[in-house]
Amino acid sequence: MTERIIPVGPVGPVGPVGPSDTPRALDIPGAPDVPDKSADSDRLPPPRFALSRQTWKEIAHLLANLPASIFGFVYVVTLISTGAGLAVTVIGLPLLAGGLRGTRLLGRMERARARKLLGVRIDEPSPMPVRGTGFFPWLWSSLRDPVAWRTALYDFIRLPWGIVTFTVTLTSLFLLWPVLPFLARGLTNVDRAMVRGLLSPSDELERRIAELESDRGVVVDTAAADLRRIERDLHDGAQARLVNLAMGLGLAKEKLLEGQADETVAAMVDEAHGEVKLALQELRDLARGIHPAVLTDRGLDAALSSVASRCTVPVKVTADLPTRPAAAIEGIAYFTVSELLQNVSKHSGARSASVDVWRSDERLLIQVQDNGRGGAALDGGTGMAGLADRLGAVDGLFVVDSPPGGPTTITAELPWRDRGDGRG
Repeated sequence: MTERIIPVGPVGPVGPVGPSDTPRALDIPGAPDVPDKSADSDRLPPPRFALSRQTWKEIAHLLANLPASIFGFVYVVTLISTGAGLAVTVIGLPLLAGGLRGTRLLGRMERARARKLLGVRIDEPSPMPVRGTGFFPWLWSSLRDPVAWRTALYDFIRLPWGIVTFTVTLTSLFLLWPVLPFLARGLTNVDRAMVRGLLSPSDELERRIAELESDRGVVVDTAAADLRRIERDLHDGAQARLVNLAMGLGLAKEKLLEGQADETVAAMVDEAHGEVKLALQELRDLARGIHPAVLTDRGLDAALSSVASRCTVPVKVTADLPTRPAAAIEGIAYFTVSELLQNVSKHSGARSASVDVWRSDERLLIQVQDNGRGGAALDGGTGMAGLADRLGAVDGLFVVDSPPGGPTTITAELPWRDRGDGRG
């Protein structure tokens, strides 16, 4: 019996075995499956959401429009109908006023929602101004509050828009997914315009109210500081001297009653006389610090010349004022220049300075210059920040131009008010 040997291995010429010559288990019936590692590179990445975070915020805002608009519409319609229907009774107008106060809260909630979801930055309106105290000033101010009425209009017209945005957005989530980001952006742009137009502060009026509230605070703080300064000067200066004077005169009186009219009594009376003169001088200085007599009698030109004569550096004063401004403006200008010249004396190291005052249209302009070392700033601890606040409280301006090495130029502006116009 002849044995036959069946070769195992590649058939063909002897040589390197290539990838195509390698036997594959898939070609052998019954062989186990071996995964093909080359297929790993063909795997798809995990699925991801195509919409950005901002788009999801806009979608959330559009879907929330319907419940928010329903609530606001019902509130406003109930408020208007109930308030108008009961206006003939004693509770109608107070009910309407209270409801309008509530619309301010609705507006605040809508502005917060727009800030959170739409990225709209809108300042909060100023609190409702009430002129006077009592029920009727509050009632009148509430009924004529423009912020409340604009918020009521916003909530009244929002219901149809809330239905449209809710329907379109919900439908697009399932049927118009590819164009949903563009639809959301277009619809929310309309929302942004409505919020800015109806829920933002009323431009110039609201800004002016905020400025006046801030200015009132500055004026109150300044007046309180001035009163404390006057009280301190009186307590530490003239009052202390007058107490010493009273004690000295009392001792002198006792010695005279005892018949001791000697040199000791004469010295005590002489000392008391000196205390009187010093107390009078301190009272004059204090009165000049409150409101100098030369300013009242002779005007700003003479008062500034008097201030300049006390400066440690030569100061040239030029005043071109055909008429005198109101007393309040005149006093602010005087104390501004006085403070600036004190800074020149203490901090500038200047050899000369100048003060120019003139009127331009409805503004009083003041310019103080010196050739010192410069480097002055509002936060430099020289009292300039306080001057800027005081001028800002009366619609004034305060500008500092002081590069290192000098020179320093400080310009102040005040509103011009004629004397006797009722505002000075």
